[in-house]
Amino acid sequence: MRGSAVLVTDSQQVSAWRVVRDVVETGSPAERAAVLAEQSRLIRRSVLAMIGRAQAGHIGGDFSVTDVLATLYFGVLRIDPARPDAPVRDRFILSKGHCAASLYSTLAFSGYFDPAALDTFMGPHSPLNGHPNRVKVPGVETNTGPLGHGLPVAVGEALGARLLGHDSRVFVVCGDGEMQEGSNWEALMSAAHYRLANLTLVIDRNRLQQGDRTEETNALDPLADKLAAFGWEVREVDGHDHTALLAAFAPAAGTRPVAVIANTIKGRGVSFIEDRVEWHHKVPSPDQIALALKELA
Repeated sequence: MRGSAVLVTDSQQVSAWRVVRDVVETGSPAERAAVLAEQSRLIRRSVLAMIGRAQAGHIGGDFSVTDVLATLYFGVLRIDPARPDAPVRDRFILSKGHCAASLYSTLAFSGYFDPAALDTFMGPHSPLNGHPNRVKVPGVETNTGPLGHGLPVAVGEALGARLLGHDSRVFVVCGDGEMQEGSNWEALMSAAHYRLANLTLVIDRNRLQQGDRTEETNALDPLADKLAAFGWEVREVDGHDHTALLAAFAPAAGTRPVAVIANTIKGRGVSFIEDRVEWHHKVPSPDQIALALKELA
């Protein structure tokens, strides 16, 4: 697979994804939580292996957003991995594109492409670049990397769906440090102005960014009050509680766009990585990988 330039749907993996979706849609609350927790565990183990092989990545942010991605792809988004370009579909944008490893793992385990391709992450000629590329990876809606771009694109996607008469929903995940970008606040104003109730912003609120804590760099709090003042319906949840996330990702109650503040822990799941600023893009050693895999067992 190394060096492969083409990624295609993995039908066997799509079938496995559908089994999990069925449990989330019809199972008991305990069953839903259990299958989503298991998908999150598998994604984290995959990300760990990918970054270890590539000797590059952003493991802290990957792990903080994993539960959000697992909940969306295995429990919320109206998508068909066998038809990634279906005209009427929900759309997801990972604005914090440096955390591509978690998105790639989620897409692979959903059946968008063979999970074996994850071995090529950031390798020569691999389509799985350090930031997502929509022309190389099925399921990626837009290229991201430069922070502050994903939410403006999502506003356009949500407005476009309305103009086309589609009932598609648009979800975008931004890092909390990314919310220091002025372009996001322009997008927040536009979304509220157009009453884009089909748009959901998820803020990965792990309170760390490259180099320091967000509140020491450029304070965001009171974040919920600011978002509400900009005309958004605000929901604040534990970003690692799959049941709470499922409820938070419900459609808007009225005509306002929805902002979900997902309170997370950077590096969630591995004790020596959790809430440590140096793990923004630090690469674990082989011994640390072995220890982390034990913790994620």
